[in-house]
Amino acid sequence: MFPSLINCCTIDWFMAWPQDALELVANKFLEYVEMSQDKVRDTEVRDQTIEMCQHFHQSVRAMSDRYYDTLRRRNYVTPTSYLELIKTFKRLLDQKRMEILTLKERYIVGLQKLDYSEQQVNSLQEMLIKLKPELIEKGKQVAELLIVIGKERERVEAVKINVEEDEKVANNAAMEAKAIKDECEEQLNIAMPLLNAAVNALDTLKQNDITIVKNFTNPPLGVRLVMESICIMKQIKPEKKVDGSGKAVENYWPAAKRMLGDMKFLDSLKDYDKDDIPPPVMKKIRESYINNPDFDPQIIKNVSSACEGLCKWVKAMEKYDKVIKVVAPKKRSLESAEAVLGTQMAKLEEKRAELKAVTDELNELEDNLASNQNEKQNLEANIELTKVKIDRAEKLISGLGGEKERWTKNVEDLTETYDNIVGDVLLSASIVAYLGPFILDYRQANLGNPVKIRDWQIAGLPVDNYSLENALVVMNANRWPLMIDPQGQANKWIKNMEKLNKLEVIKLSDPNYSRQLENCVQFGNPCLLENVGEELDPILDPVLLKQTFKQNNMDYIRVGDNIIEYSKDFKFYITTRLRNPHYLPEVSVKVTLINFMITLLGLEDQFAKNKRQLKEIEDKILEVLSSSEGNILDDESAIEILSSSKVLSQEISEKQEIASVTEEEIDKVRDGYKPVAKHGSILFFVIQDLANIDPMYQYSLSWFINLYIQSILNSKQTSVLSERIDNLNEHFTYSIYLNVCRSLFEKDKLLFSFLLCIGIQKQEGTIDDREWRFLLTGGVALENPFPNPASAWLPEKSWSEIVRCSDLPAFKGFMDQFKSLLSQWKNIYDSPSPETEDLPKPWCERLDKLQKLIVLRCLRPDKMIPAIQNFIVDTMEHKYVEPPTFDLSLSFSDSSFFTPLIFVLSPGADPMAGLYRFAEEKGVSYHVPKTFNDIKSPGSKGLQTISLGQGQGPIAEKMIQEAVEDGTWVVLQNCHLAASWLGELERICETIITDPAKTKPSFRLWLTSYPSPVFPVSVLQNGVKMTNEPPKGLRANLLRSYLNDPISDPEFFNLCNKPVVFEKLLFGLCFFHGLVQERRKFGPLGWNIPYEFNESDLRISVRQLEMFVNDYDAPPLEALTYLTGECNYGGRVTDDLDRRLILSLLKIFYSEEIISDDEYKFSTSGLYYAPPKGTYNNYIEYIRKLPLMPHPEVFGLHENADISKDQQETQQLFEGILLTLPRQSAGGGKSSQEIIEELASDILSKIPPDFNLDEVQNRYPVRYNESMNTVLLQELIRFNRLIQVVRTSLQDIKKAIKGLVVMSADLEDVFDSMMVGKVPSVWASKSYPSLKPLGSYITDLIARLQFFKDWIYSGTPPVFWISGFYFTQSFLTGVLQNYARKYKTPIDHLGYEFEVTTTETSMASKP
Repeated sequence: MFPSLINCCTIDWFMAWPQDALELVANKFLEYVEMSQDKVRDTEVRDQTIEMCQHFHQSVRAMSDRYYDTLRRRNYVTPTSYLELIKTFKRLLDQKRMEILTLKERYIVGLQKLDYSEQQVNSLQEMLIKLKPELIEKGKQVAELLIVIGKERERVEAVKINVEEDEKVANNAAMEAKAIKDECEEQLNIAMPLLNAAVNALDTLKQNDITIVKNFTNPPLGVRLVMESICIMKQIKPEKKVDGSGKAVENYWPAAKRMLGDMKFLDSLKDYDKDDIPPPVMKKIRESYINNPDFDPQIIKNVSSACEGLCKWVKAMEKYDKVIKVVAPKKRSLESAEAVLGTQMAKLEEKRAELKAVTDELNELEDNLASNQNEKQNLEANIELTKVKIDRAEKLISGLGGEKERWTKNVEDLTETYDNIVGDVLLSASIVAYLGPFILDYRQANLGNPVKIRDWQIAGLPVDNYSLENALVVMNANRWPLMIDPQGQANKWIKNMEKLNKLEVIKLSDPNYSRQLENCVQFGNPCLLENVGEELDPILDPVLLKQTFKQNNMDYIRVGDNIIEYSKDFKFYITTRLRNPHYLPEVSVKVTLINFMITLLGLEDQFAKNKRQLKEIEDKILEVLSSSEGNILDDESAIEILSSSKVLSQEISEKQEIASVTEEEIDKVRDGYKPVAKHGSILFFVIQDLANIDPMYQYSLSWFINLYIQSILNSKQTSVLSERIDNLNEHFTYSIYLNVCRSLFEKDKLLFSFLLCIGIQKQEGTIDDREWRFLLTGGVALENPFPNPASAWLPEKSWSEIVRCSDLPAFKGFMDQFKSLLSQWKNIYDSPSPETEDLPKPWCERLDKLQKLIVLRCLRPDKMIPAIQNFIVDTMEHKYVEPPTFDLSLSFSDSSFFTPLIFVLSPGADPMAGLYRFAEEKGVSYHVPKTFNDIKSPGSKGLQTISLGQGQGPIAEKMIQEAVEDGTWVVLQNCHLAASWLGELERICETIITDPAKTKPSFRLWLTSYPSPVFPVSVLQNGVKMTNEPPKGLRANLLRSYLNDPISDPEFFNLCNKPVVFEKLLFGLCFFHGLVQERRKFGPLGWNIPYEFNESDLRISVRQLEMFVNDYDAPPLEALTYLTGECNYGGRVTDDLDRRLILSLLKIFYSEEIISDDEYKFSTSGLYYAPPKGTYNNYIEYIRKLPLMPHPEVFGLHENADISKDQQETQQLFEGILLTLPRQSAGGGKSSQEIIEELASDILSKIPPDFNLDEVQNRYPVRYNESMNTVLLQELIRFNRLIQVVRTSLQDIKKAIKGLVVMSADLEDVFDSMMVGKVPSVWASKSYPSLKPLGSYITDLIARLQFFKDWIYSGTPPVFWISGFYFTQSFLTGVLQNYARKYKTPIDHLGYEFEVTTTETSMASKP
């Protein structure tokens, strides 16, 4: 590629060290290491050690290849690793030998102590004599106190009896008062509904109705009666008037008209003094009106609706007055009774105070007694302990003989072990040097001090063996550790372990991190560098390589531009949150890579393990003997431990058996719950694998364990172990499903359910991995040697998968039986719902559910989605295919001030409207700043938002700091646009908002972001993630609409004054909303252009509908159709045909029929209609009963419209699942590298050489009357470019497998795609459009190349394979050009007509 570079340089290719080089290096470094005290054996052991060193190095190199091949994790085995092995071996050998010598010395010291203790039977008897008189004196004091306390208790009892008598009197008075009060309340409970009825009667009146009554010149009798009664109630005097007979009568009508003219007339009635109505008024009302048959609201309603309400008011007030007159005297009696009760309670309190005083005196005496009794008991205990000490000392000294003999033997054994430690140390050194980056499946080892291990576990190290091995590597490696720690377990352990040593935690993003590192190096403090990426700052190199130098007898090191003193106590730890980092050799040789990523078995141990490490009794004895000073019999703890030494010499084996039995019992109980631990670990790794699908799907182990604990507490309890396990598993699985689903995009929710289902079944051993991978890939092969027996209806792709499927053990003979039962299989193939059809015998009985899915994949892949849903329902429950609807309040309840709430965005989704609504419900106002100076001053309340971008970081940080102090909310929108600032965001989330001393509990940090690989993993793991997409499926879409604002608000739903019209049209509008969104799934069949209709479109349309229905007598459907179809939704539509379609769809729902006809159907199936008027819950129930998977007819489409949509969804589902699986071979004993190499060779053998373009130009020159020659040349240029990319990538992948070239990212993609039978993206970028799998694609490509080859060498074909062109449009244009030039016709005037012929792919000559 760079000739000058090659020509001007001497190339020196450094290959891996060969075996002889490894042996020579090991021999050089181990030449002077003492392998044995025996000089003859020393050489033999050294030779064997050197041989094992080179064996370890080469075997780990091979294992690293398998590690990458299976899990796609890189590990480089370099000469530095080999040198690290030898260096670690030498250091550990010295260390272990020193430990043996130290233990040997402890035995010797112990023996000396035992000799000394034999001489220490001392003056314990004298101590016993001194203690006895003190005990007698203390006994006398206790007896005297008991007499005094007895008298005081009699006095207290007398006072207590008086108080109890007074309490009885007071209780009787209270009961009397309560009886009166209850009677009053009972009467008032009768009166209050009457009062409410009076007020409700007034609420029915309108000002227009009052005006009509007022305008009566000669009011009807009913009106006159009502107005007279109102005047009497208000004590308005009538006018005197003489009637025709000359008699004076009262005329209330003029006064009533004046009264009605008062604008506050209705208010005066509402405020009427109902409790003090004068008796004459009520007497006149009762005599003249209440019993008058014409004074009836139902009669008066016929002449005046206003007077009807007034009549009701008068009647209600009359009834209320009857009751209130009875209640008033009883209230006065209640007040009197309560006054008597108060007097009694005052007397009672005085007596209680007297009782408390005497009781306190008694308590003081009893405390004094207790103190004296304690002193007496202490004296008795001391006397007893002295006796026990004397007895123990005699027994101890008499039983030391056996221990002396055994310990003497141990000293001899340790001397022998000193020579035999070499092999164990070599194995331990190999683990430290090589196995850190590997997961548990690739290593098994255990070494270390049990006491240190226990300390590490107390500091937060997980209790599983895998984590223990990692810790041992950290502590024993020569190079500083770099821990791959996506779950933060290593981070937590290091922080707790080094907390007392003044640990300094730094990040590369910190502005002064180098200065902090210098301080740690200089003063010997431990330093933890967190969250590094795949590259390290070069300033760290001297520290990582420990490049110290001597100056004035002191160690110094250069850090950056500064030379500082190097402390021997300095420790350096590095962690990364990356799940699968790729550290190149130049990084990995400087550090010790250690993979702390939790594994399946490790997580099971963490969930189930709960036993302590037992310390050997012998170690305790030696420790006490070595550390005790002076007389050993005076050391109580020493005596307690050493008192067992007599029986230890004779019964040590018996005690170990007892301990083993106890441990087995503990393990038995623990193992009973092992299925729960295994189930939980399966769920966790299903969740962890989701990060391979989308970088935002990150979940922390602490979050997972918290849910685990909640399920233990909240699941159904039972004493039956099997039932308890089932309850725990069921509750925990659904809890995980609910919590994870809210953070998944709609496309991934069914995928997650399917993975859960398969994961659980894998745990149960019911899933064959070959069948599982076949279901996802359809197998990988280029050719199918068996002809298709039903080519008329069965696609070649399906037949090829049937052939490959027959290689699976469970499908043996499937291909042959398929050919013999073609008619039955065709019925299934043609069925509209093949997933529910029974397979022909014997396959319907022979295959399990997953195997039946494989058959369906072969025949009808478009129906995999409903089949998988049925599979999940049958295996788990129906609730696992119905994801929970978005509930912001539930997410908020799971959050706290230190957990950010993260909206993961998708196109067309805007959560801000819902967030603002939620803030209002919580009483939080919001503010959107425009500039840096526009931020509210400290103390401002509410919610502030800012959209991140260039220069917005400092503004956002200031917002957060103020909100932390004020306890308000901050929303950072579009975090993905501020990639450079996300490091600061991570720092804020880890340090500023997590400080409970500064952050108020009401503070919340809200984030919105599109999926981004640079979004901080720690923020995602610790935050509450949410997606707010339109749900998948028409039913789910309708349900979401009804469960979201504003429809879910009871006040809004029930507010409309025409509920029947409103609810019918509302249902139609929601159905229309779901329809236009769901049609997008059908691609161009749904919309010519896919539009992002969202919730805001529905929300504004619903508000408009409610307003128009309220304001108009008849719903203005034309106006509503225009606003909704042309403005709200149509405003997004740019295509004329799409606009016509959306208006046509809307007219189905905005019509008179939907209002007036309960039988009006939305589609021909009759399943969908607007249900009759009902409650809100009736609509929810109806929606839940709709089909989960709607038929295309409801969208106005043919049933075949589902095929392309369903095939695309199936492919998307399977590709997503494949991303979660480790790369591995399909079986047959071959590695994936061997399979890909064979496949690449096979494809290369079939790909023809490039077309000779010069030859083609000579054969088919450019001619005016033959445009096909130009078309041919352009097609060959395109196909040459494609086959060159295919050929080059396949040749490179073969070289990369052999290690001849670097496996680049593009080659990795080719490798991974070929493993799953998918066309690599590097090919697709240069290819014609194709959805075929790899095998069919290669077959199709070769057929296209053959078509053009025949064209070149056999002449222009009579029949053109129109879909075989790379760019079909050029061929169609060329045909038009030929015709136009031949017949002298403008090409713009030409078009195509089609005629169906009897031939298909061949024709003798041109027609």
